[in-house]
Amino acid sequence: MLVQKQTGDDLSAPGGKGLATNKVGTFAGAVLSIASIAPAYTTTASLGLIVAAVGLKMPALLIAGFIPMFLAAYAYREFNAETPDCGASFTWSARALGPYVGWMAGWGSVIAVIIVLANISAVGAEFLYLILGRLTNSTTIADLGGNKLVNIATTLAFLAAAGWAASRGITSSERAQKILVGFQLTVLLLFAGVALFHALSGDAPSGLSFDIDWFNPFTGITLGAFAIGLVGSVFLFWGWDTALTLGEECKDPKRTPGRAGLLSILTVLGTYLLLAVALMWYAGTGETGVGLGNPDNSGNVFGALAEPVLGGAGELLLYTAVLASAVASLQATFLPAARAMLAMSAYRALPERFAAVHPTYQVPRFATAVAAVVAGAFYAITALLSENVLMDTIAAMGIMICWYYGITAFACVWYFRKRWFASARDFLFKLAFPLLGGAMLLIIFGISVGESVKPEVGSGASIFGIGLVFYLGFGILALGAVLMLIARWQDPEYFRGRTLPRAVSGEPLPTPARRSVE
Repeated sequence: MLVQKQTGDDLSAPGGKGLATNKVGTFAGAVLSIASIAPAYTTTASLGLIVAAVGLKMPALLIAGFIPMFLAAYAYREFNAETPDCGASFTWSARALGPYVGWMAGWGSVIAVIIVLANISAVGAEFLYLILGRLTNSTTIADLGGNKLVNIATTLAFLAAAGWAASRGITSSERAQKILVGFQLTVLLLFAGVALFHALSGDAPSGLSFDIDWFNPFTGITLGAFAIGLVGSVFLFWGWDTALTLGEECKDPKRTPGRAGLLSILTVLGTYLLLAVALMWYAGTGETGVGLGNPDNSGNVFGALAEPVLGGAGELLLYTAVLASAVASLQATFLPAARAMLAMSAYRALPERFAAVHPTYQVPRFATAVAAVVAGAFYAITALLSENVLMDTIAAMGIMICWYYGITAFACVWYFRKRWFASARDFLFKLAFPLLGGAMLLIIFGISVGESVKPEVGSGASIFGIGLVFYLGFGILALGAVLMLIARWQDPEYFRGRTLPRAVSGEPLPTPARRSVE
């Protein structure tokens, strides 16, 4: 229940929405971003999608996916350096391009996070049963993760637990993440090292020899396959912007988030390239056995390769690392979703209840609870419609990510238009990099939406002859447009530009229209 409502100039300062201040440093911010990216979870869940599209060109696709994300990162960094705000894409896009574009960017960022919460929970549930089955020597228990009803129930339990943990405050999240992220990265590097040792020793099942052409995106790939593979690659890097949504809670709000975000994305790129080469060189991309192209392996690469690469004890270690990755990512990923909804409500783009912040823990607990409930409902429904819900939702999330990252990149270009030629640095970081990154993301978005209509994309599930990925990606974005019109009917002040008016660089961020304390 709302017991207090405040307005005033204090709301425009960092922490003015009721969030904690001066809590997160550069290293901690990078850790939280890496936790959101969840290297162990994302690789085991999405490498199959990339391999299915481009085969041995997986390293090339990783680099190609990194480039637009890296360029877009500068848009986020420049925005945050001037106006730190937990609304991130929503707030900045609304100020640069208007309330409707801002709302749709906010919707894309929130719904993508909610969907990935469901995905992460499902992977965590699957690996929980793999671990229990390994400890008890029971294949029956290990196979429980594949039982739809058991999987859905366990996934919902994961979501509830993670939502509760995320509502306990940013400091508790930060402490747990350092342990969980350190553990998963250590195990991933160990796994990659052992796989490379097998490949170099000549006893890897793939029988492949290293080929520098694996890194060349200009040969042996059709445009459609490249786009679909690129969507999976973009998804692998998604989450680095968590540090940006914590800007108001950072020790140096204008510098720390940008540094943390760039540190996280570069760390993850090195980890992914090492893993990709090691996995591909060891297992190959064939459609049988341990091959990465085997449909039975595509949704859980580590589940298929853990025992062959590391043996029995190592298998349990890798399973635990993926579970730790899922747990860490769940807790960290609630942060940007809840804070984006908080900002949207603070500027009256969502109902007032979403602006509620707990007075003790200083987190938006109601928004966190809503994210958990919607994620659970989404997973339960899609799990019943799709035979491989992870592959379908990853492809759909790639579409959403390109959408709101691309909007933010273009918003940066327009917002800083009076400073394009002020210096060489401004030209690169406020014009060239975000413009190029936004254009690349827009192209990927367009091609991916076109490809997603085909039933064979993703798991092959379709409704009325149209691929399920289209409904989960573009369809959910279109649903956001409908919800936007409803929000405008309920409270038009934001849409009239009164609570978050359009602006250019140098104009101060307006005072949020509301702040609510639980």
